Amino acid sequence: MADDETQIRILITKWAEAVHRGDLDGVLADHADDILMYDVPPPHEGIRGLLPYAATWPPFFDWQAQGACFDIDTLDVTAGEDVAYAHALLRCGTPEELAEHPALRLRLTFGLRKERGRWTVAHEHHSFPHD
Repeated sequence: MADDETQIRILITKWAEAVHRGDLDGVLADHADDILMYDVPPPHEGIRGLLPYAATWPPFFDWQAQGACFDIDTLDVTAGEDVAYAHALLRCGTPEELAEHPALRLRLTFGLRKERGRWTVAHEHHSFPHD
């Protein structure tokens, strides 16, 4: 069986691939019912719960269908016995946006906990730098 760090890398990579495909079930997989997400668009106080989290994705999928990418650039994972965190930088944007700002990266942070032997995402934070 893969070690915890590897399991989390696989979980996050599958999540990012599901986001890129517009696969809502894949995006929701391995997320806790009580997830807390801070996202780029409002509400700025965050989204709590799996159903509100799910509701944020269709507008993103519509935007992404215009040819945007959602590709992991870097991913670092630190895993303890039953909690872990990961942070990643992603290329996220339309070809035009990335041509204008080639170094721009979406910043992601994940907080995970192990429940019944499986890692689940309990916290997710998405942000872009603001100059």
